[in-house]
Amino acid sequence: MNMVYNLIIAAVIAGTPLLLGALGEILTEKSGNINLGVEGMMFMGAVSGIAAASFYGRAAGDKTSGLVACILATVFAFLIGALGALIYAFLTITLRANQNVVGLTLTIFGSGFGNFFGDFFAKQAGGTLVVNSTIKAAFHDKLGIPGLRDLPYVGKLIFGYNWIVYFAIIIAIFLAWFFNRSRVGLNLRAVGENPAAADAASINVTKYRYIATIIGGGICGIGGMYISLVQQGGTWVFDCVSGYGWLAVSLVIFATWNSSKALWVALVFGALKIARFYVPLPIPSQFYDMAPYIVTIIVLIITSMQQNKDKSQPAGCGYNYFREER
Repeated sequence: MNMVYNLIIAAVIAGTPLLLGALGEILTEKSGNINLGVEGMMFMGAVSGIAAASFYGRAAGDKTSGLVACILATVFAFLIGALGALIYAFLTITLRANQNVVGLTLTIFGSGFGNFFGDFFAKQAGGTLVVNSTIKAAFHDKLGIPGLRDLPYVGKLIFGYNWIVYFAIIIAIFLAWFFNRSRVGLNLRAVGENPAAADAASINVTKYRYIATIIGGGICGIGGMYISLVQQGGTWVFDCVSGYGWLAVSLVIFATWNSSKALWVALVFGALKIARFYVPLPIPSQFYDMAPYIVTIIVLIITSMQQNKDKSQPAGCGYNYFREER
């Protein structure tokens, strides 16, 4: 039982960047854009978040505020991730370039961007890009509700995580409400399903796709920030995001483009990601790395066979809308 208990807690922590990346991609795909550049945007968010926190800490010295560092890192990670998405949006929405090609190019660009500036900022910082102890504590401190965190079993299981975990959960819950209960969310879904019909109903397809894609990219950037400031302990590690972006895309398929389901799927993917440390089996470590993708393929096959519209990709996904072609 202790093994399962510890596995669940570790799975939540490991699954959070995957959840953020998946939520950003779900928002993007709901608008009709397939942005396969999640990996690149997470890289961009990872390096910008840790750089903002690190240089703020160096400038503030003993007066460093953990709250200010968290805000700066989150804002910069969001903005730089959104910048990557803006590039994608301009090329695919305005110039109507192929979405798959641009997304893959963004992955290459973002990975290079992250690793280049990670090394560059490390040299500027004296050899290692790292945050000070105050900032580390701000990103690693558990939810501080007196009495609740100390409850046996339940306390650590529910209240024993850093603030980004709860932030990701809030985003997932909000998006579930947004897509199903808000007028803007329903309009966005209409744009993703049938942009021509949405346009005929006086919904600005271009505006909706731009905004959803850019915000989705910003959320992916925050997922990258989590990797560099939480999982890597506030120290920049070359190629630290490697693979997380693709796992996030897989998570979108597994969750059938449903942000509330993404919460549980992220837990499963997080468990698969760290299972080797809790469920050691006499198999090569590569099999643990393959497990999330194998599960995704199985789910994709089952979903395709069911032909359930509610569990499939938005019908307009991947197609560039050109009004004159209606």
